[in-house]
Amino acid sequence: MEQNKYSLDFGKKEKDLNYACQTCQLSRPNKVGAVMALIRECQPQTISDWEKWYFENACTEAKTRTKITQESLQELGERLYEKITEVVIPEWEAAFKALTLQDCIDYIFNLTINRTFDGFIREKSVVNDGLAKIFPELTFEESDPELDHAGDIDYIAKVGDKALGIQIKPVTAKANFGNYSATERMKASFTNFEAQFGGKVFVAFSLDGEIANREIIEEIRQELERLKSF
Repeated sequence: MEQNKYSLDFGKKEKDLNYACQTCQLSRPNKVGAVMALIRECQPQTISDWEKWYFENACTEAKTRTKITQESLQELGERLYEKITEVVIPEWEAAFKALTLQDCIDYIFNLTINRTFDGFIREKSVVNDGLAKIFPELTFEESDPELDHAGDIDYIAKVGDKALGIQIKPVTAKANFGNYSATERMKASFTNFEAQFGGKVFVAFSLDGEIANREIIEEIRQELERLKSF
């Protein structure tokens, strides 16, 4: 059955708006709330139901939670416009003026060869030299690329007929990993993984092949004990 779509079409502006919004972190849960979790809690039948419930119940996911209003969303839109016009466009204009053919050739080669190899070695080090030695009872396998969650989960750690997931990110991708927040798509992927395998998904930040956010080791240990208790 064909579904009605309510999303606006911004045409060629969509990529620019998305880039700026993500870069400036204006759509994070600490700004607009955990929207996918909220809409699942609401279970709306119509978009009007969802809009009304959202503004009645949504709060920012931050240390100091604040209620989200139509005015606060408008303010985010105004901030997005300011960022695009005052920061993003000038940066792009400067970058475009300095861009060379060799930059493009080097970028494609670096993205395909160098970064892929760096990521591969980083993942192997975090798992084989770190997690596998800390948790010998877990069997670590690379995520099957055919599975829906493969793009968001790098390794499956099996114990019995259950498993937990591991996503590995370089610290350089998020210098302050303490403020890292998974996208709504990733959260949905993590939820689907847990429904399928029983275990949670953990994000390990790698710094020179070592786990930078060491606190997840205890979290994984607790999750492992929970899975073993089934």
